[in-house]
Amino acid sequence: MDLFKVYKLWDIEPVRGLDTTLWDKDGTQYTDLYGGHAVISIGHCHPHYIKVVGEQLGRLGFYSNAVQNSLQKELASRLGRTSGYDDYSLFLCNSGAEANENALKLASFDTGRARVLAFSKAFHGRTSGAVGVTDNPKIRSPFNANANVSFVALNDIEATARALESREYAAVIVEGIQGVSGIHEPTDAFLQELRRLCDRTGTRLIADEIQSGYGRTGQFFAHQHAPVRADIVTTAKGMANGFPIGGVLIAPDFKAEYGMLGTTFGGNHLACSAAIAVLDVIESEHLVENAARVGEVFRKGLVKSPALKEYRGRGLMIGLELEPGYEGLRDRLLFEKRFFTGAAGASVIRLLPSLTVSEETAHRFIKAWNELTKI
Repeated sequence: MDLFKVYKLWDIEPVRGLDTTLWDKDGTQYTDLYGGHAVISIGHCHPHYIKVVGEQLGRLGFYSNAVQNSLQKELASRLGRTSGYDDYSLFLCNSGAEANENALKLASFDTGRARVLAFSKAFHGRTSGAVGVTDNPKIRSPFNANANVSFVALNDIEATARALESREYAAVIVEGIQGVSGIHEPTDAFLQELRRLCDRTGTRLIADEIQSGYGRTGQFFAHQHAPVRADIVTTAKGMANGFPIGGVLIAPDFKAEYGMLGTTFGGNHLACSAAIAVLDVIESEHLVENAARVGEVFRKGLVKSPALKEYRGRGLMIGLELEPGYEGLRDRLLFEKRFFTGAAGASVIRLLPSLTVSEETAHRFIKAWNELTKI
């Protein structure tokens, strides 16, 4: 049996990591400025993370949600306090797509409505409901087509208002910053008006913070820059530094009913210990502040590059849209300068490094960028 070939793979196999450094099986060293799609939030193989998860594995790795699990309660308390959503409830699951599925379901249960408003270029996951609110027909099969979903342009408040004033929508779902499409931000004014529209029309506001959350933008959640408060917040990628987990933060006016949500693996002992260890490190090493500080180093060093059509994003969620003729720059950064980066199509490079990334590393990347773009 072979693998089902749905990924385009570089001929590189990382076998070891430490903070923002990776080594492949041949011993070649790379600097990781992508964190495996923004998953590695506290660096590879952080010693505190290894200690906490290893000790938990030695006690108990898994039991189901049919029994008490104090680690879940500790995680909920810690996450609420750190994020500023301490009066909310937490439902734990396994991934960002699953978090969004449950958020959409909750909004529909709560309002009794079926429709959802989403935004152009959105990405919310690959499971049925999540891909239904994702604006990418290439990954949405005929089975996933959903007549209950409408799309409007991000930051178009007039079109958003026209849709929501119908009072047909259970929810509007918006990313704190759109990631997969190439780092596109809702403006603060748009998010503030969106919050007012949802309040007026009885629509639930879902903030998808799966990629943009967990301190990446210099606030714990990106929508807190506005600042607004969502009814439901979804999170996953940076939550446990590579261990699969997702979370749904739920406003206190939602009514929980037995059996309305459920999961087999969600909130298991290992996942919770990993997520608690991540919060330990984020707090003790002041990583939200580091994300804002080092993000500013990247911005100041890159924003005037002649290779750059536009610099987008906040903190350590960065989109670099290239001028024509620089489409091969990502491969050159990897194979000539040994920097892992992400992409959105051929013309946008994405930087999503660990929140532990240093100013020195940012300056090394800027130097490599300038050498390759002949400044």
